Amino acid sequence: MSANTSRTSPRPALRGIGLLAAVSAAGLLLAACGGSSNAFSSSSSSSSSSAAAGAGSGSKALTVGGANFTEMLVMEQIYGQVLAKNGYTVSYKAVGDREVYAPALVQGQIDVVPDYVAGMATWINTQANGPNAKSITTSDAGQTVSAMQPLLKAKGLTALKPSAATDQNAFAVTKKFAQDNNLKTLSDLAKLGKTLKLAAPPECPTRPNCEIGLKKTYGLKISQVLPLGFGTTQAKQAVLTGKADVVETGTTDATLDAQGLVVLQDDKNLQEAENIIPVVNTAKAGSPEIANLLDKVSATLTTDDLAQLNAKVDAQRQKPEDVAKEYIATKGL
Repeated sequence: MSANTSRTSPRPALRGIGLLAAVSAAGLLLAACGGSSNAFSSSSSSSSSSAAAGAGSGSKALTVGGANFTEMLVMEQIYGQVLAKNGYTVSYKAVGDREVYAPALVQGQIDVVPDYVAGMATWINTQANGPNAKSITTSDAGQTVSAMQPLLKAKGLTALKPSAATDQNAFAVTKKFAQDNNLKTLSDLAKLGKTLKLAAPPECPTRPNCEIGLKKTYGLKISQVLPLGFGTTQAKQAVLTGKADVVETGTTDATLDAQGLVVLQDDKNLQEAENIIPVVNTAKAGSPEIANLLDKVSATLTTDDLAQLNAKVDAQRQKPEDVAKEYIATKGL
């Protein structure tokens, strides 16, 4: 998660219900993103794929793509480099939000994307059943994947195994406040009966997974939402200085511990399952071999891994491809 991202549901431009993007527009954007101006274009990926160049031809040539913010850029590189190490010629196309890359995945302009379970489920459900379709997302990743798999199949797509790593909305308090009141969960916070001020994005009061859900699901008493953004420095400082009691951030925010903040567990599953999951174009990347390789990544990846990977790019200014390479080596992938 990029430290500058603002959201009230994880990656709203990606995970929210988007009205249909024209596939032709997606094609134009993909074409624009394939040139040398894109750091993740096929030309820039030649070094990571060079070992596979001799073996790669036809079905062995794959395009890995998707969203173009930190977390997804790193995941695209992890998927792509693992595939390249196993004989595939890989190019990269990071294009924008789901309304662009998902139609491109259907068309076969992109073959493999990292995505979020609930976000992809919402998109494919909307495509199949319209913008007012009954939701198929839950807080259970496996259940949500099972619900969306038939809809994906109808579009020529396959979701592989979800990872344990999840980038969800989260709510944090100071470590001192948590320790003084023996708080570990949001239910514990509710039991205090304290009237709270929440530092969050301005749209929080209208979102079911923010103020509405905190009140309805947990019974929290929220007197005010300070519109300071999602996990921003200003929002965190408001809690650290006592101007607010709780800050909305994300489960992959690696800066919390050093700042003296701690996430309270969402013990009643207010947030939907946003586990990282590979989604592939079945005709071009639906082989058992590719599934096996990417499933190994999913079996390894944790939420803490995501946080540390993000921090290396956002805080330490390392390149996503270098961070991915180190992760693959460290995890033996």
